[in-house]
Amino acid sequence: MALDGLFLHIIRDELEREAVGGRVDKIHQPSRDEMMIVLRVKAGNRRILLSTNAASPRVQFTDVALENPKSPPMFCMLMRKHLGNGKLVAVRQAGLDRILFLDFEAVNELGDLVTVTVAMEIMGKHSNLVLINAQGKIIDAIKRVTEEMSGVRPVLPGMTYTLPPARNRLDLTQASDEDIGRALEQAPQGETSKALMAVLEGVSPIVAREAAFYACRGAELRHSDWTTETISRLTFFLKGIRERFAQGNYEFTVISELTGKPRDFTFLPVHQYGAAVRSTTFSSPGELLDSFYGERGRIDRMKQRSHDLLKLLVSTTERLQRKAAAQQEELKACRERDTLKMYGDLLNANLYRIEKGISSVRLENFYEEGCPSVDIEMNPMLTPVQNVQRYYSEYRKAATAEQKLVEQIEKAKQEIDYLDTVFDALSRTTGESELLEIRQELYEQGYVRQMKSKQMKSQAKSQPPIKYRSSDGYTILVGRNNLQNDKLTLKTAGNYDMWLHTHNIPGSHVIIDRGSVPDKMAEIPDRTIEEAAIIAAYNSKAREGSQVPVDYTLVRNVKKPGGAKPGMVIFENYKTAFVTPDESLVKRLLVAK
Repeated sequence: MALDGLFLHIIRDELEREAVGGRVDKIHQPSRDEMMIVLRVKAGNRRILLSTNAASPRVQFTDVALENPKSPPMFCMLMRKHLGNGKLVAVRQAGLDRILFLDFEAVNELGDLVTVTVAMEIMGKHSNLVLINAQGKIIDAIKRVTEEMSGVRPVLPGMTYTLPPARNRLDLTQASDEDIGRALEQAPQGETSKALMAVLEGVSPIVAREAAFYACRGAELRHSDWTTETISRLTFFLKGIRERFAQGNYEFTVISELTGKPRDFTFLPVHQYGAAVRSTTFSSPGELLDSFYGERGRIDRMKQRSHDLLKLLVSTTERLQRKAAAQQEELKACRERDTLKMYGDLLNANLYRIEKGISSVRLENFYEEGCPSVDIEMNPMLTPVQNVQRYYSEYRKAATAEQKLVEQIEKAKQEIDYLDTVFDALSRTTGESELLEIRQELYEQGYVRQMKSKQMKSQAKSQPPIKYRSSDGYTILVGRNNLQNDKLTLKTAGNYDMWLHTHNIPGSHVIIDRGSVPDKMAEIPDRTIEEAAIIAAYNSKAREGSQVPVDYTLVRNVKKPGGAKPGMVIFENYKTAFVTPDESLVKRLLVAK
Protein backbone atom coordinates (compact mmCIF):
# COMPACT_ATOMS: atom_id res chain seq x y z
CA MET A 1 0.00 0.00 0.00
CA ALA A 2 1.77 3.16 -1.23
CA LEU A 3 -0.58 5.59 0.56
CA ASP A 4 1.08 5.12 3.94
CA GLY A 5 0.72 7.09 7.15
CA LEU A 6 3.50 9.46 6.09
CA PHE A 7 1.78 10.30 2.80
CA LEU A 8 -1.55 10.67 4.61
CA HIS A 9 0.16 13.11 7.00
CA ILE A 10 1.07 15.28 3.99
CA ILE A 11 -2.53 15.14 2.78
CA ARG A 12 -3.72 16.09 6.28
CA ASP A 13 -1.48 19.18 6.24
CA GLU A 14 -2.80 20.12 2.78
CA LEU A 15 -6.44 19.72 3.84
CA GLU A 16 -5.83 21.68 7.03
CA ARG A 17 -4.11 24.45 5.10
CA GLU A 18 -6.59 24.78 2.23
CA ALA A 19 -9.92 23.31 3.36
CA VAL A 20 -10.45 24.14 7.03
CA GLY A 21 -13.03 26.91 7.25
CA GLY A 22 -14.73 25.81 4.03
CA ARG A 23 -18.44 25.06 3.94
CA VAL A 24 -20.06 22.01 2.43
CA ASP A 25 -21.58 22.92 -0.92
CA LYS A 26 -22.39 19.49 -2.40
CA ILE A 27 -22.08 15.83 -1.47
CA HIS A 28 -22.13 13.08 -4.09
CA GLN A 29 -21.59 9.32 -4.14
CA PRO A 30 -20.21 8.49 -7.62
CA SER A 31 -19.99 4.76 -6.85
CA ARG A 32 -20.68 2.27 -4.10
CA ASP A 33 -17.39 2.93 -2.30
CA GLU A 34 -16.64 6.58 -3.15
CA MET A 35 -17.84 9.88 -1.69
CA MET A 36 -17.22 13.38 -3.00
CA ILE A 37 -17.51 16.42 -0.71
CA VAL A 38 -17.38 19.81 -2.45
CA LEU A 39 -16.33 22.67 -0.16
CA ARG A 40 -16.70 26.41 -0.71
CA VAL A 41 -13.42 28.05 0.26
CA LYS A 42 -11.92 31.49 -0.40
CA ALA A 43 -10.12 30.28 -3.51
CA GLY A 44 -13.32 28.77 -4.92
CA ASN A 45 -14.78 25.27 -4.74
CA ARG A 46 -12.52 22.34 -3.81
CA ARG A 47 -13.46 18.68 -4.23
CA ILE A 48 -12.45 16.16 -1.57
CA LEU A 49 -12.60 12.55 -2.73
CA LEU A 50 -12.93 9.81 -0.11
CA SER A 51 -12.51 6.33 -1.58
CA THR A 52 -12.90 3.05 0.29
CA ASN A 53 -12.21 0.95 -2.80
CA ALA A 54 -9.99 -1.98 -1.76
CA ALA A 55 -7.64 -1.35 -4.70
CA SER A 56 -7.40 2.42 -4.26
CA PRO A 57 -8.38 3.63 -0.77
CA ARG A 58 -7.51 7.28 -0.25
CA VAL A 59 -8.60 10.80 0.71
CA GLN A 60 -7.45 13.69 -1.47
CA PHE A 61 -8.17 16.94 -3.24
CA THR A 62 -9.18 16.12 -6.79
CA ASP A 63 -9.77 18.07 -9.98
CA VAL A 64 -11.60 15.15 -11.59
CA ALA A 65 -15.35 15.64 -11.93
CA LEU A 66 -16.81 12.16 -11.55
CA GLU A 67 -20.19 11.36 -13.08
CA ASN A 68 -22.85 10.70 -10.47
CA PRO A 69 -25.77 8.25 -10.56
CA LYS A 70 -29.20 9.67 -11.32
CA SER A 71 -30.52 8.71 -7.88
CA PRO A 72 -28.24 9.28 -4.86
CA PRO A 73 -27.70 6.19 -2.64
CA MET A 74 -29.04 6.12 0.93
CA PHE A 75 -25.64 6.76 2.56
CA CYS A 76 -25.18 9.83 0.36
CA MET A 77 -28.57 11.15 1.50
CA LEU A 78 -27.54 10.53 5.12
CA MET A 79 -24.29 12.46 4.62
CA ARG A 80 -26.22 15.36 3.10
CA LYS A 81 -28.63 15.37 6.03
CA HIS A 82 -25.91 15.60 8.70
CA LEU A 83 -23.27 17.66 6.87
CA GLY A 84 -25.40 19.93 4.68
CA ASN A 85 -23.90 23.45 4.72
CA GLY A 86 -21.60 22.32 7.53
CA LYS A 87 -18.21 23.92 8.15
CA LEU A 88 -14.97 21.95 8.19
CA VAL A 89 -13.28 22.96 11.44
CA ALA A 90 -10.47 20.42 11.88
CA VAL A 91 -8.56 17.61 10.19
CA ARG A 92 -6.97 15.12 12.58
CA GLN A 93 -4.69 12.10 12.35
CA ALA A 94 -3.75 9.86 15.26
CA GLY A 95 0.04 9.71 15.00
CA LEU A 96 0.88 8.24 11.61
CA ASP A 97 -2.03 5.82 11.58
CA ARG A 98 -3.88 5.58 8.26
CA ILE A 99 -7.07 7.10 9.63
CA LEU A 100 -8.05 10.70 8.95
CA PHE A 101 -10.79 12.50 10.88
CA LEU A 102 -12.64 15.43 9.31
CA ASP A 103 -14.61 17.43 11.92
CA PHE A 104 -17.59 19.45 10.68
CA GLU A 105 -19.75 21.95 12.54
CA ALA A 106 -23.33 21.57 11.36
CA VAL A 107 -26.84 22.41 12.50
CA ASN A 108 -28.97 19.46 13.61
CA GLU A 109 -32.73 19.00 13.25
CA LEU A 110 -33.32 21.02 16.45
CA GLY A 111 -31.28 23.96 15.20
CA ASP A 112 -28.36 23.29 17.55
CA LEU A 113 -24.75 23.56 16.39
CA VAL A 114 -23.14 20.12 16.68
CA THR A 115 -19.87 18.50 15.61
CA VAL A 116 -20.11 15.62 13.16
CA THR A 117 -16.96 13.67 12.28
CA VAL A 118 -16.17 11.78 9.11
CA ALA A 119 -13.59 9.04 9.80
CA MET A 120 -11.74 7.93 6.67
CA GLU A 121 -10.07 4.57 7.39
CA ILE A 122 -7.47 3.56 4.80
CA MET A 123 -6.87 -0.13 5.50
CA GLY A 124 -6.83 -2.02 2.18
CA LYS A 125 -9.84 -4.28 1.79
CA HIS A 126 -11.05 -3.19 5.25
CA SER A 127 -11.15 0.51 4.28
CA ASN A 128 -14.25 2.31 5.47
CA LEU A 129 -15.94 5.69 5.77
CA VAL A 130 -17.71 6.21 9.10
CA LEU A 131 -20.03 9.06 10.12
CA ILE A 132 -19.77 9.81 13.87
CA ASN A 133 -21.87 12.14 16.05
CA ALA A 134 -20.67 14.46 18.81
CA GLN A 135 -21.07 11.70 21.44
CA GLY A 136 -18.73 9.39 19.56
CA LYS A 137 -21.56 7.15 18.37
CA ILE A 138 -21.61 5.76 14.84
CA ILE A 139 -24.39 7.30 12.74
CA ASP A 140 -23.65 4.93 9.87
CA ALA A 141 -20.83 3.67 7.66
CA ILE A 142 -20.43 3.24 3.93
CA LYS A 143 -19.58 -0.41 4.73
CA ARG A 144 -21.35 -1.88 7.74
CA VAL A 145 -19.32 -4.50 9.60
CA THR A 146 -21.35 -7.00 11.62
CA GLU A 147 -20.11 -9.15 14.49
CA GLU A 148 -20.19 -12.15 12.17
CA MET A 149 -17.82 -10.31 9.83
CA SER A 150 -15.49 -9.11 12.59
CA GLY A 151 -15.62 -10.14 16.21
CA VAL A 152 -12.86 -7.64 17.06
CA ARG A 153 -14.30 -4.39 15.70
CA PRO A 154 -17.87 -4.32 14.35
CA VAL A 155 -19.01 -1.04 12.77
CA LEU A 156 -22.78 -0.54 13.05
CA PRO A 157 -25.13 2.41 13.65
CA GLY A 158 -25.53 3.24 17.36
CA MET A 159 -22.26 1.65 18.45
CA THR A 160 -19.44 3.66 20.01
CA TYR A 161 -16.68 4.34 17.51
CA THR A 162 -13.35 2.80 18.50
CA LEU A 163 -9.97 2.89 16.81
CA PRO A 164 -8.50 -0.30 15.39
CA PRO A 165 -6.00 -2.10 17.65
CA ALA A 166 -2.76 -0.11 17.65
CA ARG A 167 0.81 -1.43 17.28
CA ASN A 168 3.59 0.14 19.33
CA ARG A 169 5.73 1.70 16.61
CA LEU A 170 7.80 4.87 16.29
CA ASP A 171 6.31 8.10 14.84
CA LEU A 172 9.09 9.19 12.50
CA THR A 173 7.91 12.82 12.28
CA GLN A 174 8.25 13.28 16.06
CA ALA A 175 11.25 11.05 16.74
CA SER A 176 14.75 12.20 17.64
CA ASP A 177 18.01 10.67 16.38
CA GLU A 178 18.28 8.77 19.66
CA ASP A 179 14.73 7.42 19.29
CA ILE A 180 15.52 6.21 15.77
CA GLY A 181 18.76 4.59 16.94
CA ARG A 182 16.98 2.69 19.74
CA ALA A 183 14.21 1.60 17.34
CA LEU A 184 16.76 0.23 14.89
CA GLU A 185 18.49 -1.72 17.67
CA GLN A 186 15.15 -3.30 18.59
CA ALA A 187 14.23 -4.13 14.99
CA PRO A 188 13.30 -7.80 14.45
CA GLN A 189 15.49 -10.12 12.46
CA GLY A 190 14.85 -10.36 8.74
CA GLU A 191 15.22 -8.26 5.62
CA THR A 192 16.14 -4.64 6.19
CA SER A 193 12.99 -3.17 4.62
CA LYS A 194 10.67 -5.46 6.61
CA ALA A 195 12.57 -4.73 9.82
CA LEU A 196 12.05 -1.00 9.28
CA MET A 197 8.32 -1.45 8.64
CA ALA A 198 8.03 -3.42 11.86
CA VAL A 199 9.38 -0.60 14.07
CA LEU A 200 8.35 2.57 12.18
CA GLU A 201 4.72 3.70 11.98
CA GLY A 202 3.22 4.78 8.68
CA VAL A 203 6.08 3.62 6.44
CA SER A 204 5.11 1.96 3.15
CA PRO A 205 7.13 -0.82 1.47
CA ILE A 206 8.51 1.56 -1.20
CA VAL A 207 9.87 3.99 1.43
CA ALA A 208 11.31 1.11 3.50
CA ARG A 209 12.96 -0.39 0.40
CA GLU A 210 14.38 3.01 -0.56
CA ALA A 211 15.90 3.37 2.92
CA ALA A 212 17.34 -0.16 2.69
CA PHE A 213 18.68 0.54 -0.82
CA TYR A 214 20.50 3.64 0.44
CA ALA A 215 21.80 2.14 3.67
CA CYS A 216 22.89 -1.20 2.20
CA ARG A 217 24.24 0.37 -1.01
CA GLY A 218 21.87 -1.66 -3.17
CA ALA A 219 22.65 -5.00 -1.49
CA GLU A 220 20.08 -7.40 0.03
CA LEU A 221 21.09 -7.29 3.72
CA ARG A 222 19.33 -8.84 6.69
CA HIS A 223 19.26 -7.29 10.14
CA SER A 224 21.94 -9.69 11.35
CA ASP A 225 24.29 -8.40 8.62
CA TRP A 226 24.04 -4.75 9.65
CA THR A 227 27.29 -2.98 10.43
CA THR A 228 27.86 0.28 12.29
CA GLU A 229 27.98 2.01 8.92
CA THR A 230 24.66 0.44 7.90
CA ILE A 231 22.93 1.76 11.02
CA SER A 232 24.55 5.16 10.53
CA ARG A 233 23.32 5.37 6.93
CA LEU A 234 19.80 4.23 7.95
CA THR A 235 19.68 6.89 10.66
CA PHE A 236 20.85 9.53 8.20
CA PHE A 237 18.21 8.55 5.60
CA LEU A 238 15.38 8.52 8.17
CA LYS A 239 16.57 11.86 9.56
CA GLY A 240 16.30 13.22 6.00
CA ILE A 241 12.64 12.13 5.87
CA ARG A 242 11.99 13.89 9.19
CA GLU A 243 13.58 17.06 7.84
CA ARG A 244 11.43 16.86 4.69
CA PHE A 245 8.31 16.87 6.87
CA ALA A 246 9.62 19.74 9.01
CA GLN A 247 10.37 21.86 5.92
CA GLY A 248 7.49 20.66 3.72
CA ASN A 249 10.04 19.67 1.09
CA TYR A 250 8.38 16.85 -0.84
CA GLU A 251 8.97 15.37 -4.28
CA PHE A 252 5.72 13.68 -5.29
CA THR A 253 6.88 10.84 -7.52
CA VAL A 254 5.05 8.17 -9.54
CA ILE A 255 7.03 5.13 -10.65
CA SER A 256 5.77 3.60 -13.90
CA GLU A 257 6.80 0.60 -15.93
CA LEU A 258 8.45 1.29 -19.27
CA THR A 259 5.08 0.51 -20.90
CA GLY A 260 3.60 3.47 -18.99
CA LYS A 261 1.59 1.44 -16.47
CA PRO A 262 1.80 3.06 -12.97
CA ARG A 263 3.45 0.84 -10.39
CA ASP A 264 4.00 2.85 -7.20
CA PHE A 265 4.18 6.35 -5.74
CA THR A 266 5.72 8.20 -2.82
CA PHE A 267 6.77 11.66 -1.58
CA LEU A 268 10.52 11.44 -2.26
CA PRO A 269 12.79 10.61 -5.23
CA VAL A 270 13.16 6.88 -5.90
CA HIS A 271 16.45 5.24 -6.92
CA GLN A 272 15.95 1.55 -6.07
CA TYR A 273 14.67 0.56 -9.55
CA GLY A 274 17.46 2.16 -11.56
CA ALA A 275 16.70 2.48 -15.27
CA ALA A 276 14.02 -0.25 -15.21
CA VAL A 277 11.18 2.25 -14.63
CA ARG A 278 10.03 5.75 -15.50
CA SER A 279 9.82 8.43 -12.84
CA THR A 280 7.28 11.29 -13.03
CA THR A 281 6.95 14.12 -10.51
CA PHE A 282 3.86 16.14 -9.61
CA SER A 283 3.27 19.43 -7.86
CA SER A 284 0.80 18.17 -5.24
CA PRO A 285 -0.39 14.94 -3.64
CA GLY A 286 -3.85 15.38 -5.18
CA GLU A 287 -2.43 15.75 -8.68
CA LEU A 288 -0.30 12.63 -8.14
CA LEU A 289 -3.23 10.55 -6.87
CA ASP A 290 -5.49 11.74 -9.71
CA SER A 291 -2.88 10.55 -12.19
CA PHE A 292 -2.07 7.27 -10.42
CA TYR A 293 -5.61 6.13 -9.64
CA GLY A 294 -7.53 7.96 -12.37
CA GLU A 295 -7.59 5.26 -15.05
CA ARG A 296 -7.87 2.43 -12.53
CA GLY A 297 -10.76 4.15 -10.74
CA ARG A 298 -12.61 4.79 -13.99
CA ILE A 299 -12.32 1.14 -14.96
CA ASP A 300 -13.51 -0.02 -11.52
CA ARG A 301 -16.53 2.31 -11.55
CA MET A 302 -17.58 1.26 -15.01
CA LYS A 303 -17.11 -2.42 -14.13
CA GLN A 304 -19.58 -2.01 -11.27
CA ARG A 305 -22.17 -0.37 -13.50
CA SER A 306 -21.60 -2.55 -16.54
CA HIS A 307 -21.23 -5.93 -14.81
CA ASP A 308 -24.49 -7.28 -16.26
CA LEU A 309 -23.56 -6.20 -19.80
CA LEU A 310 -20.06 -7.66 -19.52
CA LYS A 311 -21.54 -10.94 -18.31
CA LEU A 312 -24.06 -10.91 -21.18
CA LEU A 313 -21.37 -10.25 -23.80
CA VAL A 314 -19.06 -12.97 -22.45
CA SER A 315 -21.80 -15.61 -22.17
CA THR A 316 -23.25 -14.77 -25.61
CA THR A 317 -19.81 -14.88 -27.23
CA GLU A 318 -18.98 -18.22 -25.59
CA ARG A 319 -22.32 -19.67 -26.74
CA LEU A 320 -21.71 -18.52 -30.30
CA GLN A 321 -18.18 -19.94 -30.26
CA ARG A 322 -19.47 -23.33 -29.04
CA LYS A 323 -22.19 -23.33 -31.68
CA ALA A 324 -19.71 -22.41 -34.45
CA ALA A 325 -17.32 -25.15 -33.31
CA ALA A 326 -20.12 -27.74 -33.48
CA GLN A 327 -21.11 -26.49 -36.92
CA GLN A 328 -17.51 -26.81 -38.07
CA GLU A 329 -17.57 -30.47 -37.07
CA GLU A 330 -20.82 -30.96 -39.01
CA LEU A 331 -19.23 -29.22 -41.98
CA LYS A 332 -16.34 -31.67 -41.97
CA ALA A 333 -18.84 -34.54 -42.21
CA CYS A 334 -20.65 -32.80 -45.07
CA ARG A 335 -17.45 -32.56 -47.04
CA GLU A 336 -17.55 -36.37 -47.39
CA ARG A 337 -20.70 -36.07 -49.51
CA ASP A 338 -18.83 -36.97 -52.72
CA THR A 339 -18.32 -40.44 -51.24
CA LEU A 340 -22.11 -40.77 -50.88
CA LYS A 341 -22.62 -39.88 -54.56
CA MET A 342 -19.89 -42.31 -55.58
CA TYR A 343 -21.60 -45.13 -53.63
CA GLY A 344 -24.91 -44.30 -55.31
CA ASP A 345 -23.28 -44.37 -58.77
CA LEU A 346 -21.55 -47.71 -58.10
CA LEU A 347 -24.75 -49.30 -56.82
CA ASN A 348 -26.77 -47.93 -59.74
CA ALA A 349 -24.27 -49.35 -62.26
CA ASN A 350 -24.38 -52.78 -60.61
CA LEU A 351 -28.06 -53.22 -59.78
CA TYR A 352 -28.20 -56.50 -61.77
CA ARG A 353 -25.59 -58.01 -59.42
CA ILE A 354 -27.14 -56.98 -56.11
CA GLU A 355 -29.49 -59.24 -54.24
CA LYS A 356 -32.27 -57.94 -52.03
CA GLY A 357 -31.84 -58.25 -48.21
CA ILE A 358 -28.02 -58.14 -48.05
CA SER A 359 -26.29 -55.86 -45.49
CA SER A 360 -23.24 -54.98 -47.64
CA VAL A 361 -21.81 -55.47 -51.11
CA ARG A 362 -18.29 -55.38 -52.54
CA LEU A 363 -18.01 -53.60 -55.89
CA GLU A 364 -15.24 -52.37 -58.17
CA ASN A 365 -14.64 -48.62 -57.89
CA PHE A 366 -14.34 -47.54 -61.50
CA TYR A 367 -13.63 -43.94 -60.40
CA GLU A 368 -10.11 -44.92 -59.32
CA GLU A 369 -7.29 -46.29 -61.40
CA GLY A 370 -7.08 -50.06 -61.19
CA CYS A 371 -10.72 -50.30 -60.05
CA PRO A 372 -9.99 -51.30 -56.42
CA SER A 373 -12.78 -53.06 -54.55
CA VAL A 374 -14.88 -51.07 -52.07
CA ASP A 375 -17.36 -52.32 -49.45
CA ILE A 376 -20.70 -50.47 -49.45
CA GLU A 377 -23.17 -50.78 -46.59
CA MET A 378 -26.75 -51.69 -47.56
CA ASN A 379 -30.02 -51.46 -45.70
CA PRO A 380 -31.39 -55.02 -45.89
CA MET A 381 -34.95 -53.67 -45.42
CA LEU A 382 -34.73 -51.77 -48.71
CA THR A 383 -34.53 -52.92 -52.31
CA PRO A 384 -31.30 -52.27 -54.25
CA VAL A 385 -33.00 -49.38 -56.10
CA GLN A 386 -34.16 -47.86 -52.80
CA ASN A 387 -30.59 -48.13 -51.45
CA VAL A 388 -29.37 -46.21 -54.49
CA GLN A 389 -31.99 -43.53 -53.87
CA ARG A 390 -30.99 -43.42 -50.16
CA TYR A 391 -27.35 -42.60 -51.02
CA TYR A 392 -28.37 -39.95 -53.58
CA SER A 393 -30.77 -38.42 -51.03
CA GLU A 394 -28.08 -38.27 -48.34
CA TYR A 395 -25.72 -36.68 -50.89
CA ARG A 396 -28.24 -33.93 -51.68
CA LYS A 397 -28.90 -33.34 -47.96
CA ALA A 398 -25.16 -33.03 -47.28
CA ALA A 399 -24.73 -30.55 -50.15
CA THR A 400 -27.60 -28.41 -48.86
CA ALA A 401 -26.37 -28.70 -45.27
CA GLU A 402 -22.87 -27.57 -46.30
CA GLN A 403 -24.26 -24.45 -47.93
CA LYS A 404 -26.39 -23.63 -44.88
CA LEU A 405 -23.57 -24.38 -42.43
CA VAL A 406 -21.13 -22.13 -44.29
CA GLU A 407 -23.71 -19.32 -44.10
CA GLN A 408 -24.42 -19.94 -40.39
CA ILE A 409 -20.72 -20.13 -39.49
CA GLU A 410 -20.02 -16.86 -41.31
CA LYS A 411 -23.03 -15.25 -39.61
CA ALA A 412 -21.78 -16.44 -36.18
CA LYS A 413 -18.31 -15.06 -36.95
CA GLN A 414 -19.76 -11.67 -37.87
CA GLU A 415 -21.85 -11.66 -34.69
CA ILE A 416 -18.82 -12.55 -32.55
CA ASP A 417 -16.84 -9.76 -34.24
CA TYR A 418 -19.70 -7.34 -33.53
CA LEU A 419 -19.91 -8.33 -29.86
CA ASP A 420 -16.14 -7.88 -29.65
CA THR A 421 -16.56 -4.27 -30.81
CA VAL A 422 -19.25 -3.70 -28.16
CA PHE A 423 -17.00 -5.23 -25.50
CA ASP A 424 -14.15 -2.94 -26.58
CA ALA A 425 -16.38 0.16 -26.46
CA LEU A 426 -17.71 -0.92 -23.05
CA SER A 427 -14.16 -1.28 -21.71
CA ARG A 428 -13.42 2.33 -22.71
CA THR A 429 -16.59 4.03 -21.43
CA THR A 430 -15.94 7.03 -19.21
CA GLY A 431 -19.45 7.88 -17.99
CA GLU A 432 -22.93 6.63 -17.33
CA SER A 433 -24.38 8.32 -20.42
CA GLU A 434 -22.02 6.32 -22.66
CA LEU A 435 -22.95 3.15 -20.80
CA LEU A 436 -26.66 3.82 -21.31
CA GLU A 437 -26.02 4.41 -25.01
CA ILE A 438 -24.35 1.00 -25.31
CA ARG A 439 -27.21 -0.57 -23.36
CA GLN A 440 -29.65 1.04 -25.78
CA GLU A 441 -27.68 -0.34 -28.74
CA LEU A 442 -27.82 -3.87 -27.32
CA TYR A 443 -31.54 -3.48 -26.69
CA GLU A 444 -32.12 -2.41 -30.31
CA GLN A 445 -30.12 -5.42 -31.52
CA GLY A 446 -32.19 -7.79 -29.36
CA TYR A 447 -29.49 -8.79 -26.87
CA VAL A 448 -31.14 -7.28 -23.78
CA ARG A 449 -34.76 -7.07 -22.77
CA GLN A 450 -36.80 -3.88 -22.76
CA MET A 451 -34.93 -1.26 -20.74
CA LYS A 452 -36.64 -0.16 -17.55
CA SER A 453 -38.79 2.91 -17.92
CA LYS A 454 -36.67 4.65 -15.31
CA GLN A 455 -33.56 3.99 -17.39
CA MET A 456 -35.29 5.18 -20.56
CA LYS A 457 -36.37 8.42 -18.89
CA SER A 458 -32.99 9.05 -17.31
CA GLN A 459 -30.99 8.30 -20.43
CA ALA A 460 -28.74 11.30 -20.87
CA LYS A 461 -28.34 13.17 -24.11
CA SER A 462 -25.85 11.41 -26.35
CA GLN A 463 -22.28 12.56 -25.75
CA PRO A 464 -20.53 14.20 -28.72
CA PRO A 465 -17.58 12.39 -30.32
CA ILE A 466 -14.23 12.72 -28.56
CA LYS A 467 -12.43 15.70 -30.05
CA TYR A 468 -8.70 16.13 -30.68
CA ARG A 469 -6.66 18.83 -32.41
CA SER A 470 -3.66 17.72 -34.48
CA SER A 471 -0.33 19.59 -34.44
CA ASP A 472 -1.28 21.02 -37.85
CA GLY A 473 -4.62 22.36 -36.58
CA TYR A 474 -6.95 19.67 -37.97
CA THR A 475 -9.91 18.52 -35.86
CA ILE A 476 -9.89 14.76 -35.24
CA LEU A 477 -13.17 13.17 -34.12
CA VAL A 478 -13.49 9.75 -32.47
CA GLY A 479 -16.69 7.74 -31.99
CA ARG A 480 -17.38 6.51 -28.45
CA ASN A 481 -19.37 3.40 -29.46
CA ASN A 482 -20.87 1.66 -32.51
CA LEU A 483 -23.89 3.95 -32.79
CA GLN A 484 -21.62 6.99 -32.71
CA ASN A 485 -19.25 5.35 -35.19
CA ASP A 486 -22.10 4.98 -37.70
CA LYS A 487 -23.32 8.52 -37.17
CA LEU A 488 -19.82 10.00 -37.36
CA THR A 489 -18.78 8.14 -40.52
CA LEU A 490 -22.04 8.00 -42.47
CA LYS A 491 -23.71 11.31 -41.53
CA THR A 492 -21.32 13.78 -39.92
CA ALA A 493 -18.17 13.30 -42.03
CA GLY A 494 -17.80 14.76 -45.51
CA ASN A 495 -16.81 12.69 -48.56
CA TYR A 496 -13.29 14.11 -48.63
CA ASP A 497 -12.60 13.81 -44.89
CA MET A 498 -10.13 11.09 -43.87
CA TRP A 499 -11.44 7.92 -42.21
CA LEU A 500 -9.21 5.69 -40.02
CA HIS A 501 -9.71 2.39 -38.19
CA THR A 502 -7.46 -0.31 -36.78
CA HIS A 503 -7.00 -3.19 -39.24
CA ASN A 504 -9.14 -6.20 -38.20
CA ILE A 505 -9.06 -4.98 -34.57
CA PRO A 506 -12.13 -3.67 -32.68
CA GLY A 507 -11.91 0.08 -32.17
CA SER A 508 -13.43 3.49 -32.82
CA HIS A 509 -14.00 5.16 -36.16
CA VAL A 510 -11.71 8.18 -36.46
CA ILE A 511 -12.31 11.15 -38.78
CA ILE A 512 -9.87 13.89 -39.82
CA ASP A 513 -12.10 16.89 -40.57
CA ARG A 514 -10.79 18.79 -43.61
CA GLY A 515 -13.32 21.54 -42.94
CA SER A 516 -11.60 22.45 -39.67
CA VAL A 517 -8.76 24.31 -41.45
CA PRO A 518 -8.97 27.37 -43.75
CA ASP A 519 -7.77 25.53 -46.88
CA LYS A 520 -10.34 22.72 -46.98
CA MET A 521 -8.94 21.09 -50.13
CA ALA A 522 -5.30 21.10 -49.02
CA GLU A 523 -3.54 17.74 -48.75
CA ILE A 524 -3.74 16.44 -45.18
CA PRO A 525 -0.17 16.51 -43.75
CA ASP A 526 1.53 13.19 -42.99
CA ARG A 527 2.04 14.31 -39.39
CA THR A 528 -1.71 14.74 -38.89
CA ILE A 529 -2.42 11.33 -40.45
CA GLU A 530 0.17 9.74 -38.15
CA GLU A 531 -1.29 11.46 -35.07
CA ALA A 532 -4.81 10.37 -36.06
CA ALA A 533 -3.55 6.81 -36.56
CA ILE A 534 -2.03 6.87 -33.05
CA ILE A 535 -5.35 8.14 -31.69
CA ALA A 536 -7.17 5.32 -33.55
CA ALA A 537 -4.77 2.72 -32.12
CA TYR A 538 -5.18 4.18 -28.61
CA ASN A 539 -8.99 4.09 -28.87
CA SER A 540 -9.03 0.41 -29.80
CA LYS A 541 -8.49 -3.04 -28.35
CA ALA A 542 -4.79 -2.70 -29.27
CA ARG A 543 -4.20 0.20 -26.82
CA GLU A 544 -1.43 -1.72 -25.01
CA GLY A 545 0.17 -3.02 -28.24
CA SER A 546 2.90 -1.78 -30.54
CA GLN A 547 3.19 -1.47 -34.31
CA VAL A 548 -0.61 -1.49 -34.59
CA PRO A 549 -1.91 -1.53 -38.21
CA VAL A 550 -4.33 1.33 -38.91
CA ASP A 551 -6.17 1.56 -42.25
CA TYR A 552 -7.01 4.99 -43.67
CA THR A 553 -8.93 6.21 -46.70
CA LEU A 554 -11.33 8.96 -47.77
CA VAL A 555 -14.82 8.76 -46.28
CA ARG A 556 -16.32 8.39 -49.77
CA ASN A 557 -14.64 4.97 -49.98
CA VAL A 558 -16.46 3.73 -46.85
CA LYS A 559 -19.85 2.01 -47.21
CA LYS A 560 -22.26 0.21 -44.92
CA PRO A 561 -23.68 -3.06 -46.28
CA GLY A 562 -27.44 -3.54 -46.03
CA GLY A 563 -28.44 -5.20 -42.77
CA ALA A 564 -24.97 -4.84 -41.21
CA LYS A 565 -24.64 -4.46 -37.44
CA PRO A 566 -23.93 -0.99 -35.96
CA GLY A 567 -20.35 0.13 -36.56
CA MET A 568 -19.70 -2.48 -39.27
CA VAL A 569 -18.59 -1.01 -42.63
CA ILE A 570 -16.64 -2.01 -45.73
CA PHE A 571 -14.06 0.18 -47.48
CA GLU A 572 -11.69 0.21 -50.45
CA ASN A 573 -8.69 2.11 -51.86
CA TYR A 574 -7.04 2.31 -48.47
CA LYS A 575 -3.51 2.48 -47.09
CA THR A 576 -2.18 1.06 -43.83
CA ALA A 577 0.05 2.79 -41.28
CA PHE A 578 1.83 1.00 -38.43
CA VAL A 579 1.92 3.02 -35.21
CA THR A 580 2.45 2.53 -31.49
CA PRO A 581 -0.20 4.02 -29.13
CA ASP A 582 1.21 6.98 -27.19
CA GLU A 583 -0.93 8.02 -24.20
CA SER A 584 1.01 11.25 -23.58
CA LEU A 585 0.51 12.37 -27.20
CA VAL A 586 -3.18 11.47 -27.15
CA LYS A 587 -3.75 13.42 -23.92
CA ARG A 588 -1.81 16.40 -25.30
CA LEU A 589 -3.96 16.55 -28.44
CA LEU A 590 -7.27 16.08 -26.57
CA VAL A 591 -9.53 19.13 -26.71
CA ALA A 592 -10.97 19.90 -23.28
CA LYS A 593 -14.75 19.99 -23.01
